[in-house]
Amino acid sequence: MDRIDKLLSNNGGLSRADAKLYIKNGRIKVNGAVVKDPGLKVSDSDEILVDGKAINTAKYRYFMLNKPEGYISSTEPEPGDNSPNVISLFKSEGIKGLFPVGRLDKDTTGLLIITNDGELGHRLTAPGKHVDKTYLVKVRGELKEDAVSAFEKGFEFKEFTSAPAKLEILDRNDDGTPAGYSTNCEGEVYSAAKVTISEGKFHQVKRMFLKVGCEVVQLKRLSMGKLCLDENLAEGEYRELNVQELEALSR
Repeated sequence: MDRIDKLLSNNGGLSRADAKLYIKNGRIKVNGAVVKDPGLKVSDSDEILVDGKAINTAKYRYFMLNKPEGYISSTEPEPGDNSPNVISLFKSEGIKGLFPVGRLDKDTTGLLIITNDGELGHRLTAPGKHVDKTYLVKVRGELKEDAVSAFEKGFEFKEFTSAPAKLEILDRNDDGTPAGYSTNCEGEVYSAAKVTISEGKFHQVKRMFLKVGCEVVQLKRLSMGKLCLDENLAEGEYRELNVQELEALSR
């Protein structure tokens, strides 16, 4: 159990001083009764209203974000990069301690988990956990069939050797040969694929495709472990995870 003023500060978007002021002015209700004491102990099962609006009192919160392009997810941005952080999208939630689980490059979109549960974040991103992550990729260049086996074998980089990855070239003819490559007015060829990796090295997906002669021009994360991006979420939108999704992450 927590003091009502502390809980409002952590989950209600108020400073500790503002919480006390709200209580003094009768703007806080717990289980239908106006609160008079800022030291009142409350639990997750209590209904807390701020100006008639209910707030979530759970200690840990879990969100699925469809990350938009142009937002950074690193806690340490590059010097001189003033791009907005994904956490800025959650300011209206008023929850302290939120952070993204893992990182997506600024130009990468798609599934990103946002939480204040440090244990879950560590469990999903620890190097030894090998949580699968699947991406939809558009590349400049023709993806040939031998790229599939190259991804399965892994690639040698200066600082590491990548683990085996699964590459699925999208759009195929009946005979299994790649089809449906798009071209622009200059005649450049573009290919589409899905790739699943179990690591998360710096620019890893982009560097792997360069190894087979293709440049990534669009990258979108579709899933992380058993959790899949909600197709109804537009870029920049988010929602809380449901019980089934939390269980899937735990597995």
